[in-house]
Amino acid sequence: MPAAMTTFRSLTADEVETITAQGCTADDWSAVEVADGFLADRVRRVHFAGRVKVGDLSGEVRSVTGLTKPAGIYAAHLVDCMIGNGVRIANVGVHIAHYEVGDGCCIEDVGTMETRPQASFGNGVEVEVLNEAGGREVILFNDLDAQVANLMCLHRHRPKLIARLTAMAQAAVEQVRSDTGRIGSATRMASVGKMIDVNVGEYAVIDGAASLVNGTVLSRQDAPTTIGAEVEADDFIVAESSRVDGGAVLSKSYVGQACRIGKQFSAEGSLFFANCEGFHGETCSVFAGPYTVTHHKSTLLIAGYFSFYNAGSGTNQSNHMYKLGPVHEGKLQRGCKTGSFSYIMWPCNVGPFSVVLGKHTRSFDTSDFPFSHIEATAAGRSMIVPGLNLMTVGTVRDGAKWPQRDGRKGALRRDRISFDVLSPLTVGRMIRGSAELKQLQETTDRDVETVGVGGAEMKRVLLRTSQKYYRTGIEMYLYERVVAHVEAALADGATTLAYALVEEPEAVAGTDWLDVGGQLMPRRRLDDLCAAVENGDVADFSALAARLDAIDQARVDDEWAWVKEAYRQVFEVDLDTATVEDLQRVADSLLAVRSKMLNLVQIDAQKEFEKYARTGFGQGGSAEDADHDFEAVRGRYEENSFVRQLSDEIAALTARVASFKENVAKLT
Repeated sequence: MPAAMTTFRSLTADEVETITAQGCTADDWSAVEVADGFLADRVRRVHFAGRVKVGDLSGEVRSVTGLTKPAGIYAAHLVDCMIGNGVRIANVGVHIAHYEVGDGCCIEDVGTMETRPQASFGNGVEVEVLNEAGGREVILFNDLDAQVANLMCLHRHRPKLIARLTAMAQAAVEQVRSDTGRIGSATRMASVGKMIDVNVGEYAVIDGAASLVNGTVLSRQDAPTTIGAEVEADDFIVAESSRVDGGAVLSKSYVGQACRIGKQFSAEGSLFFANCEGFHGETCSVFAGPYTVTHHKSTLLIAGYFSFYNAGSGTNQSNHMYKLGPVHEGKLQRGCKTGSFSYIMWPCNVGPFSVVLGKHTRSFDTSDFPFSHIEATAAGRSMIVPGLNLMTVGTVRDGAKWPQRDGRKGALRRDRISFDVLSPLTVGRMIRGSAELKQLQETTDRDVETVGVGGAEMKRVLLRTSQKYYRTGIEMYLYERVVAHVEAALADGATTLAYALVEEPEAVAGTDWLDVGGQLMPRRRLDDLCAAVENGDVADFSALAARLDAIDQARVDDEWAWVKEAYRQVFEVDLDTATVEDLQRVADSLLAVRSKMLNLVQIDAQKEFEKYARTGFGQGGSAEDADHDFEAVRGRYEENSFVRQLSDEIAALTARVASFKENVAKLT
């Protein structure tokens, strides 16, 4: 039974005598109360100050190292505390003051644990994210998610929305404000130097942290959180199933669910959402959307917005141009990567799933050119090849690995994450980008060597090639979505073409889609949501979360409405008038374009096994030794699991198309 629900009584004279003989003292023994099951012989060298309640001390608990030890209170100074049932507290250097300690906790070798009056435990901290100089502050609170943070950060053009969100955040802060901190049940703590104004959820492990000040460690039985050795954190919130260790330093930062932060990583004024990883390097004023990864020393991410991002070693950005200070900001949209020692001078806006290499000293906006290869010249000019990244092994692998690497545990998953690589967002951008490339091709003189694309430059002779890349991606996506939608309709019992192709009347068919902190949605959905917050129809974060969940659930229907309109635009064909033969041709087209793309990816993968890739193998031996050494380490191309997966996918697609054509023939 939790201590808060336990019936307490005063100490008996015999109990006072016993624990006094065991080195215990009190400012006022009448202010000390205990529960049935209190064992006086398990309280030794303890000083009680203020009102202290102690639960049932029978039984044993598990320590940080996994050893089982008897419950009890040993060598501690307790001030105004409530200690739960089956708790072990041992070797407190200074004191534990103003805390409720949940049942089954084990707290050993801590210096100071204290809650000061009206503590908010990291809630209410304003993080100057994205713009280091301020103006895009995100207010921390326990239930913060990537979508709410996105609204607070990026929608400053809607002052009424920001005012409403701020008021909602302030209300959330007041709900947790307290004079007493809480340590959740079954939490295990050891070797903690200082912990002031910190709430800890149940089943957390805090092992060797140096200093935790003004924060919350969210943790649940089904999603425990770990704070490890030498961590220093102030003004922070760490969410469930995350791990922060290895001497990490956090200041004014939020760490979302299933994140991994460690190996001397430093974060200031930064937000990390689900499944981010930060090791060795540092961030400042960063909005790290889901799956942002930075693993290397000498990597500084500053004043940037990222998601599904992989930072190469030595990656760096500059957020000031030596005029008005660090006021500039930039975006690497979902799925981008930067090569080793890449440098970008903000402001910049890089389109989704692009690769950025080299030192870029000029601003550019390639948001309408996803899947691009952007490389700096020696003079710092940005050269772009739109669409080149569509056919690479890395892009295909990324799309497959992200859902598999979702480390969030338990039923509570705050961030809404859309994993699709090809989606109305990226395909819509490819349609717009392709139209711009076509116009450039038609209007540019053949004597011109390079043309401007979004502030970057590309070789004129590649205009047609990039259009082909985009055409392949657009067709592959549209054909796939038509086939998949009809397959789902057939599985639901559709018997007519009209039923199989119909769109839901509530679906939003907007042409423009947005990425809202990792969640994809039509712009109209977001506009309607913002309006509902502004006019008070959405009054708190619980209601806002419900609306965001509803938008996520409607995404499949919204996407189908978008696909039908895009299909009409791209192919000049209305799917509502499609025949069985038309759908069968769509399936054949899917097989052709998807197989072509997979074959190109296989060719790209084969480069990893070519002769140049074997350089350095078989040291001191013959060329034949090098081949054998390479195969012993890397294997054969034909036996590579990813290559086999691609071959299997082509075979499966062939069978799928044959089955589809047979089943769709039954529709009337």
